Amino acid sequence: MYLGRIVEEGPAEELLSNPRHPYTRALLSVVPEVLELEQQILQGETPDPTRIPSGCRFHPRCPLVASGESARLGIEERCRTEDLALSEVAPAHLAACHALT
Repeated sequence: MYLGRIVEEGPAEELLSNPRHPYTRALLSVVPEVLELEQQILQGETPDPTRIPSGCRFHPRCPLVASGESARLGIEERCRTEDLALSEVAPAHLAACHALT
């Protein structure tokens, strides 16, 4: 959950072994010995929950946006302006990320 919005859900084993949303990956990357993900320190400040960003709530801190990967994928504008619902990325595994749709 990020700023009151579920960004990914699924069976624990699936979520821990194959996190899909950038926020889930960042969270799990700082938990010692859970996964062999490269540690990701999120840039920027946690947004004020009374001033929720437009589009994907995570876009101001998303590594895909910060690195330019979302622009390369042609989704940066959507990340900044279009909210999105959870969608199935694997059986019983849901995530809300334009890069996964």
